[in-house]
Amino acid sequence: MSRFFSRPSVLLAATAAALLLHANAQAGDLKVLTTGILKGSFTKIATQFEKETGHKVTMSWGPSSGNSPEASPVRVRNGEAVDVLIMVDNGMDGLIKSGHFAPTFRTNVAVSKIGVAVKAGAPTPDISTPEALKRALLNAKSIGYSEGASGTYVSTVMLHRLGIEKDVASKSHVVLGRKFVGEVVASGEVELGIQQLSELRLEPGLTVLGPLPEALQKVSVVAAAVSSKAQFPGAAKQFVDYLSTPFAQQAIRESGLDLP
Repeated sequence: MSRFFSRPSVLLAATAAALLLHANAQAGDLKVLTTGILKGSFTKIATQFEKETGHKVTMSWGPSSGNSPEASPVRVRNGEAVDVLIMVDNGMDGLIKSGHFAPTFRTNVAVSKIGVAVKAGAPTPDISTPEALKRALLNAKSIGYSEGASGTYVSTVMLHRLGIEKDVASKSHVVLGRKFVGEVVASGEVELGIQQLSELRLEPGLTVLGPLPEALQKVSVVAAAVSSKAQFPGAAKQFVDYLSTPFAQQAIRESGLDLP
């Protein structure tokens, strides 16, 4: 008789073990460090991912470049634990090259362009051509840009190409850490702000004048990668894969980004 009941007992035990493993897998609390470029779509994507998978996503964000304590490269170099890192691809390349980050899986998830904005209700200068943008920058009482990828490009490349880096140096302000350029424009701290379009669109108190003229535009590719030190590598890979689903791609496009 004992042999007769052994098989169902084994099956029940196996089922219970499988359910326990499933429950443990669902308990994964993913730590995601992301660029602010994706901040406009991230909450929507993460919420849906949590509903569909049972995993929990904890998001923190910082600029993809810079030396402030909140900048993603600084945090990764300082050993902050992350399961998924999302940042501008050349910034991630630098962390990989320096040995501070090793991805087990990586993919491009978005393409971002830089835009210009003023406070809502303020005069709206023409920025449609390089010459028009040059006039707008020279006429502005103050200019703000981030320490991230867009601000680095503006301060080291664009202003030089326009030949006005010295003319605007005294009125240029670098917005550090997690603070958005749009915030300081909307508050009146600076008159004209330059940042990724998706980030400018997060601030309701702005008028977005548009993207930089095509001849001066800097396109940034945003990459997502699973860390080799991820506590939940399977769930982390699942989340990165989810960024390429139709739901996530629609949210990314609606936030003002393009797809790779």
